[in-house]
Amino acid sequence: MSYELIIKNANIPQGDRQVLTDILVNKGVIVGFAKDIEAEADVIIDAEGKLVLPGVIDSHTHFNDPGFTHREDFVTGTSSAAAGGVTMIVDMPCCSVPSVRSADNLFNKLNALEGKGIVDYAMWGGITGEDVRNNVLPEIISEQVANGVVAFKVYMTPSVPSYPRVTDPEMLEAFAAVSPTGLPIGIHAENYAICDYFTGKLKSEGRLDYPAWAEARMALAEKAAIQLGISFAEETGARLHIVHMSTGAGNQLIREAKLKGVKVTAESCPHYLTLNAVDAMTEFGTFAKIAPPLRRAEDNEALWQGLEDGTIDFMATDHAPYEIATEKDAPGMDVWTSFPGIPGVETLVPIMISEGYNKGRLSLSRLVELLCTNPAIHYGLYPKKGALEIGTDADFTIVDLEKEWTIDKDQMHCKPKYTPFHGMKLKGKVDKTIVRGTLVYDDALGVVGKPGYGEYVKRQTISELPRLLKY
Repeated sequence: MSYELIIKNANIPQGDRQVLTDILVNKGVIVGFAKDIEAEADVIIDAEGKLVLPGVIDSHTHFNDPGFTHREDFVTGTSSAAAGGVTMIVDMPCCSVPSVRSADNLFNKLNALEGKGIVDYAMWGGITGEDVRNNVLPEIISEQVANGVVAFKVYMTPSVPSYPRVTDPEMLEAFAAVSPTGLPIGIHAENYAICDYFTGKLKSEGRLDYPAWAEARMALAEKAAIQLGISFAEETGARLHIVHMSTGAGNQLIREAKLKGVKVTAESCPHYLTLNAVDAMTEFGTFAKIAPPLRRAEDNEALWQGLEDGTIDFMATDHAPYEIATEKDAPGMDVWTSFPGIPGVETLVPIMISEGYNKGRLSLSRLVELLCTNPAIHYGLYPKKGALEIGTDADFTIVDLEKEWTIDKDQMHCKPKYTPFHGMKLKGKVDKTIVRGTLVYDDALGVVGKPGYGEYVKRQTISELPRLLKY
């Protein structure tokens, strides 16, 4: 029998073990596993015993296309994803013009992305305070659900002008409107009043050191926001999801809410696991400025524990770069006026391999859940994505667990070349990225995927309580 692709000598995860096998692919899906198979194939890739994960999903990106492509566009963003071993991204609704808050806006974005994606992609839907005030929630929610969005996003603090934040009662209205759909509602969990007041206070005191950003947007602002979100989820039955959770206090709240049976999930990001505000913001300044801000070393450790014990359900990046010359480091900019956001999609997998799996903080099975399986389940994409099973998409992240290397901002594939991980030494590197049976990245060759290969993937299922997630 002939196949389109055979990946030979692949070490695939089976629980916490690695099992050596050959993977057989036809028509972009996995059709079998065998050992030392003698068969013809259009393409044969020898994994040479390297770890082959299900394609990794980054479910929180801001690729800024169309509308803000001076920051990032879909070609550069998905190139960065491919180079980082990410086979699918889920893009946020606020980072395009117009923002995605209706089916028409969704189609506008999807049309603009046609011919650009190198990896596959899904979409978040959007709700703003303006939509609540205009009394259009039932219409815009139902039409976005009908066109395959995987979740809805609200901001408690200001985002971009075209995506107004929600007040507390507006957020409650959004929870109640989304709840019957069974889809998650993700919140940027920072209390606006606390952040706004203390930013003004520290500015009036003349603080210009970059760690002042983290002091102004204190951990209590996230704690208060998560507490409110949990209360709203209890009241409405909505599936609350905390995006980019940054604090140990938040981790404790999520753990307690899950034990009470509240439908709440959380994600975190590599920068909240490995960097702290004082050190990173002193060294990198604006290039380590993000919202929520970096925290303390104690928060790093609490979040690692949350990943290990199931409190935190999966990892993402909040990839949100800005143009250096005009938005990050323009003449006259300071800690308060530079824009908050960093690239991340290219460093997710190597950091989680190096600092998580290779250092013994995460088991192999937990690594697969956090990077692959759980985001796919949560967003209704499983088992098409996030699994190594017969019939699933042939998405693979091949990792050299032994390769030692150093992150270099100038070698990154995102449009603006900066990262607070610059100079970080890692063990474990992405060797190849394969999307639906097609090689899109090779460490020896670079990005080899063609723009336009990536496809829009609609939500496959709606499940009020996705199996395997630990509510």
